[in-house]
This record gives sequence, structure tokens and C-alpha cells, in this order.
Amino acid sequence: MKSFLLGLLLGVVILPVVTLLYFVIGHPSVAVADAPLPLEAQIVQIPMEARVNREAPKAAPIEASASNLEIGAHVYREQCATCHGLYGRPSPFGGEMYPQAPQLWEPHRNGTVGVSDDPPGETYWKVAHGIRLTGMPAYGKVLNDTQIWQVSLLLANANKPQAPGVLQLLKQPLILEPEGQPVEGTKTPVPATAPTK
Repeated sequence: MKSFLLGLLLGVVILPVVTLLYFVIGHPSVAVADAPLPLEAQIVQIPMEARVNREAPKAAPIEASASNLEIGAHVYREQCATCHGLYGRPSPFGGEMYPQAPQLWEPHRNGTVGVSDDPPGETYWKVAHGIRLTGMPAYGKVLNDTQIWQVSLLLANANKPQAPGVLQLLKQPLILEPEGQPVEGTKTPVPATAPTK
């Protein structure tokens, strides 16, 4: 009986107090450069996947037409490209975030481009609601429902050939750099961009 009471005391009182002291006066991982806490990825990833699977829309209410994809490219440039990069132009600081912001126009995971292997409804949910502890904001009150679907459909089709208007938007730098100068955070010179008429 004594060992049971001792275990109960340890579990209910002492362990929470020690944990609280660690977070208050210890050195917990809170900076981006710090090593992750034990099981941190699983603690966040498992419930997020369960919630997205439960709540994400199963079908898009709009089609992936050329005009919707071009509007999606405008939305992407304005709201997403700073962290997630552009076509052929990774974000100079997306890799410095924790967790790193995925570069949505680069191939990864066996050649998949960005999140093109995710259903559009999953991307829609993540854009609308954001993802806690990642730096991914919730755009549900910033963008309207159609804009969220347009950018979600654009990203779902990132592995497919894009219309010239979409590519033109996605290849332009966010800030025009002088010809031959490297993009900030990279060592690659930027090619000259032709002025548009």
C-alpha cells in the first residue's frame, strides 16, 4: 500500500512540479535553433492529421480552371511566397523556421512538388485554419473561401504544367533585384526579368 501511495504522490504532485520548474527555470527548447523536445513532432502531427482527416472538405466547390489557377497564383504571391518560395526561387528564410516551411514549388519526397500529393481539401483546411506551433497562420479571416480554394487548387496542381500567366506570376521575384545580383540568402544570381508592357 505504501508503494502505491508513493507512486501516486510522485505521479500527481512531484512530476508535475518538476516539469513546471523545468519550464520556468530550466532551458526548454523554445528557440528555432534548439533541438526539438522529445516526441514533439508526434505530439503535434498525430492529432493534426486526425483533425484534418475528419474536417477537411472532400471536394472543391470550384474547378481548377485557368482563371482560378491564375487568381490562385496572385493569392499565393501575396500571402504564401514569402515563406514557401516561388517557382525556382526558394524562400531565403523559410528554411530557418522551425519546423522548416516547405518550399511548395520544389520537388521532394520522391519527386513530389510541394503538397501536390495532398488532396486539395487538406490544403484548404491548413490554409484556412493554420497549423499551431509552425508559423503557418490561419487565413480564414484574411482570405475569402473562394481565394482559399483557388490557392489550394493551384498547389494541388503544382506538379502539372502551368499556364504561361501562372508561370509568369510564380517566376517573378517578390522584390526586383538588380540584374546579376544574388537573391538575398542565396548565392545564385538572379536572371534579368523583361519589363512587362
